[in-house]
Amino acid sequence: MQAQDTPNIIFIFADDMGIGDISNNYGKAHTPHLDRLVNEGMQFTDAHTSSSVCTPSRYSLLTGRYNWRTRLANHVFGNPTEAPLIKKEEVTVASFLKEAGYHTACIGKWHLGIGWQTIADYKNKEGQEGKGWNIDYSKPAITPTSNGFDYFFGITASLDMPPYVYIENEYATNIPIVTKAFPRKGAATADFEAIDCLRDFAKKSVAYIDERAKNDKPFFLYLPLTSPHTPIVPSKKWQGKSSIGKYGDFIMETDWVVGEVLKTLDKHDLNENTLVIFSTDNGCSPAAKITDLIEKGHYPNGNLRGHKADIYEGGHRVPFIVRWPSVVKAGTKTDRLTCTTDFISTCSEILGTPLDDASGVDGISFLPTLKNPSINDREAIVHHSINGSFAIRKGGWKLAICPGSGGWSYPRAGKTPSGLPPVQLFNLSKDLEEKHNLQAEHPEKVKELINLLQSYVDAGRSTPGMPQQNDREINIYAEDIAK
Repeated sequence: MQAQDTPNIIFIFADDMGIGDISNNYGKAHTPHLDRLVNEGMQFTDAHTSSSVCTPSRYSLLTGRYNWRTRLANHVFGNPTEAPLIKKEEVTVASFLKEAGYHTACIGKWHLGIGWQTIADYKNKEGQEGKGWNIDYSKPAITPTSNGFDYFFGITASLDMPPYVYIENEYATNIPIVTKAFPRKGAATADFEAIDCLRDFAKKSVAYIDERAKNDKPFFLYLPLTSPHTPIVPSKKWQGKSSIGKYGDFIMETDWVVGEVLKTLDKHDLNENTLVIFSTDNGCSPAAKITDLIEKGHYPNGNLRGHKADIYEGGHRVPFIVRWPSVVKAGTKTDRLTCTTDFISTCSEILGTPLDDASGVDGISFLPTLKNPSINDREAIVHHSINGSFAIRKGGWKLAICPGSGGWSYPRAGKTPSGLPPVQLFNLSKDLEEKHNLQAEHPEKVKELINLLQSYVDAGRSTPGMPQQNDREINIYAEDIAK
């Protein structure tokens, strides 16, 4: 068994799942394995992703750097041939841990750009509909193995984005020959079915842990799941298992994957010094039919305003559970203000190995909080919505620099009614549901928070250290809300 300062690390990252989707948080779909993590670990009640959509939030998790500092000003990657968002020389949590002696693996959804090689001037042939046909699948791609992972098995992007093909390390496992739709049409291998993905990722994860258990070398497993994002396709075993429909069934199957990981750790007696983290890339999506779920008594985003894509809390306040029995007291909670950018800095402090000055520039280690849940040492967090709108949170105060949601809920980005104030100030300590805009009553707080956000932009970082460069010019007031 490894020493406490070199624990095995597993980060499970669900897709489009809200804080109310766990049965421990009053969800109506039974999630016994997530409940187990809560009961045996620490629940972070004020944890956030850096963005309310997935490509940017995944970037920030792995690099400890806010997504809006990159070339991706808004939205997510939708083109299967998009160049990798993580720069070749950029430090990730995987490359950092690999350098420290860890074996590293990514199993699941990447969605940060796969560097596919394409066939010049390719035109789809008869029967070849949608995207993904112009890729030369016989050649290696730029995959997570270029970002510090020793092993990769997974898919390019979301489960509803072609091509529908598994990739192992740098190569497609098979050549697409048919068009399939999940629901977007695109190139697919004959044997790829969306309904199989969770089981395939669980099987690969179990096999990976089985193999690493034979070795004293610590390991890092990053397990970004494809669920409960669309297509909402629970496998036959889980269909009809919940009382709230297919979405609930899919949550239960997602929980089952967590259970397979925990069961494998149990089998190899690896629990005591394995750090397991579960979180999600943003809040629940309206594609889950949130109104219908609420009518059945299930509140996927709890009592928060908004949902996936929004600057409101429902967009980016997410489940965040940490189990590490040798360090974390079971059944504890913390209200520490936390961002998923903090992950790489936490790994750095656990190992006692500092990051270089250009890495993890927006991360603050939560290791002290794991040892003492009352420690809340984070000053502020910057939030970002799908259309590129900013918000900044400091203490109980949150300032959104946009007149509406910055996303898909009312007032919708680009369609906000005239006459709304250009900014929204909320006191979350008294108004977690963000009902009362206090910008007119507290102009001094508006100014304070704008100045703090601007300082983070100008410094290229939000933590102490040498100033760094952003990858683009950033205007916190003038993101194009029409995009």
